[in-house]
Amino acid sequence: MIKILYLEDDLNLSNTVVEFLEENHFNVTPTYTSKEALDKLYENNFDILILDVNVPGQNGFDLLKDLREANITTPTIFTTSLNSIDDLDKGYESGADDYLRKPFALHELLLRINVLVKRLYNNQSSTIKINSNILYNINTQELSINNTIVNLKNKESELLKLLIQHKNECVIFDTIYHTVWSYDEVFSETSLRTYIKNLRKILGKEMIISIKKQGYKFVI
Repeated sequence: MIKILYLEDDLNLSNTVVEFLEENHFNVTPTYTSKEALDKLYENNFDILILDVNVPGQNGFDLLKDLREANITTPTIFTTSLNSIDDLDKGYESGADDYLRKPFALHELLLRINVLVKRLYNNQSSTIKINSNILYNINTQELSINNTIVNLKNKESELLKLLIQHKNECVIFDTIYHTVWSYDEVFSETSLRTYIKNLRKILGKEMIISIKKQGYKFVI
């Protein structure tokens, strides 16, 4: 599931957009100030950022500029009532991938997000070589061992995909729960441990490392 961080200080608009995007199977984390957005960015991995510009604290342009200087390259859409050419220039100069003027139609936002999603997948090598015998296809979520497809349960496949996408990084528990479980599901620590145990049986215990009280790391 694609994870989106959404920065918007208008509570009504934020609730409307979050509900719409969740109905379209995105995992959305709403934030209302630039500081809150920054804190969430350091706590979690996101696939797409949607940022308003005039928000409490640092404005969206400066926030994204700082993120780009910190080598955070997450695709970003600005949604703002600022509509001059100068503002448009500032948005793209700060590192934005798209710029959507308010008021906007929800379906237009969805279309622009889907363009970035497609770009994300096109930029990834679809098949990842885990070792000489094991291959994983990000797009189809197929695991192949010695040229034989291994059938995984849906959540095992989602978990493996998440860990591989962030290989050699600690993926914290909250990120796992919010990505592998749908927003309307209750996550389970016991189930997560079972999924990890099953993946270790298939891949080898040494490939998935437990980081005490934090999460798991997939080591390639």
